[in-house]
Order: sequence, then C-alpha cells, then structure tokens
Amino acid sequence: MITDSYLRVMARYNRWQNEAVYGAAERLTDAARTEDRGAFFGSIHGTLSHLYWADRIWLSRFDLIAAPPVPQRESARYVEQFDALKNLRGELDELLIGFCDTHEKGPLRGKLTWFSGSTMSEATAPLSMILTHLFNHQTHHRGQVHAMLTAAGESTGDTDLFLMPRELWPN
Repeated sequence: MITDSYLRVMARYNRWQNEAVYGAAERLTDAARTEDRGAFFGSIHGTLSHLYWADRIWLSRFDLIAAPPVPQRESARYVEQFDALKNLRGELDELLIGFCDTHEKGPLRGKLTWFSGSTMSEATAPLSMILTHLFNHQTHHRGQVHAMLTAAGESTGDTDLFLMPRELWPN
C-alpha cells in the first residue's frame, strides 16, 4: 500500500540523489557529459535531460507545470545546456516535494487519466501506480547515469535509501 509517507520520503530521496548525480556530472567536461556511452539516451547529459522531460510530463498531468513542448523521442536533447538543466532539475525537485507533501494522510486513493504520447491513446491508472512509476523511472535512469559517471571516473557517493542523511527525512 502506497501512502503519503512513502511519497514524502521518495521525493526527498529523489532530490538527494539528483543533487549527488548532478554534482558528479558537474565535475566532468561538457564533452565527457555529452559523449555517447551506449546508454538508451546516449550520454550522461542525454539521460539527465530525458529524466527532466519525463518528470515534467508526469507533473503536467497533475496540472502542476506545463508539458514539455517536445515529444519523448527528443527528450535527450530537451535542455542542451548543463547549467540550465541542473537549475531546472532543482526547481522541479522542489515542486515534486511540495506536491508530495500535500497528499492527505494515509493510503493514496484515486486514479489519473491522461493522453499518452507513447501509446497515442488515453490511459488510466491508480495514483499509487503512477507516483510509484515516477520514482521508479528516476531510479532506473539515474542508475544508468551512475554507471556512466563511474566509468568516467566520478562518484556520486551513497545511493541506498536507508543511508539518506536523517536531516533530509520528512518530519
């Protein structure tokens, strides 16, 4: 059962890990960040851009932010400048935390209906599945970025949820 407590923890974990990944990526040159490393979205930058695009598309379905003006197939090139992407990521993480903090106490209830550009059809799913997917998607692609950063000689530090510093945990 997915609850409001899960959302609050995961939103903060998401921010903590994004800060670590962007910190490691920032220590690389632009050429190293944009080098095609054989990942699904090509490069470290391309994968981070896709993650930002994907979170934006999901949060737009909750009417929290405008949808990206480009389709998924262009998501790896959505934000081309690293500094801009880093700043936008930080802003989006704060928006996501605020959104997760507003859920009523207890289990998530309800459904979301949206038009999926990936399937070109209307879709409906429980909120618990959608919000779990949002965090799972982040973790999946951040893992790819982590591997690329490691191969490039950088480290993100700890990634395990239970190692998140206690001061970052929600009240």
